[in-house]
Amino acid sequence: MIRVLLVDDQRLVRAGLRALCEPAPDVSVVGEAENGQQAVVLAERLLPDVVLMDLRMPGVDGVTATGRILAARPATRVVALTTFDDDDHLYPVLAAGACGFLVKDTSPAELLDGVRRAADGDGPFSPAVLRRLVRRAVAAHAAAGATAETAVDLTARERDVLALVGAGLSNAEIAERLHLGVTTVKTHLRGLLAKTGCANRARLAVYAAQAGVIPTP
Repeated sequence: MIRVLLVDDQRLVRAGLRALCEPAPDVSVVGEAENGQQAVVLAERLLPDVVLMDLRMPGVDGVTATGRILAARPATRVVALTTFDDDDHLYPVLAAGACGFLVKDTSPAELLDGVRRAADGDGPFSPAVLRRLVRRAVAAHAAAGATAETAVDLTARERDVLALVGAGLSNAEIAERLHLGVTTVKTHLRGLLAKTGCANRARLAVYAAQAGVIPTP
């Protein structure tokens, strides 16, 4: 059972998220917080697997709360869930340790899939957000005159997986595309993270573009 903490300053939004999550047989909403300070306290007390974190809240905001939660419990998976998909929100919360970033117009099915992916060690991103993240990182890399990343030490299968991570596919989608088991995909991802030195899936997607494994967005 995936234990989820909902964090949003709007009661109606929290109620909607609860109504979406509770019917799922593998998801349990263990608590709600209306601001970042409450989120930090409840995360310590309720031990959620996944935190759905709003970013703009009075008092302690979502970015600060994310950093505090992960400092105390690094295994917690925090997914930013916000109306604002601009860079002023994206980069700070990723720097704070969030594993994913979803916008609030995400479909119910995609949101539940994001919760499951986060709990499974994956990094859920709204496709447009991931594409922008990769595009901007590659542009900054080129503007700085940096040389292209190389993936020469990767196996052919690892390159296949890396390319699909860069394209924004989930573990299950990669498994289906490459006719592999999801467990095998996870094994390849762990190897890719270790070989490339990337800290997370988002950075791995950037690496894929910089290495020319996928076309630059």
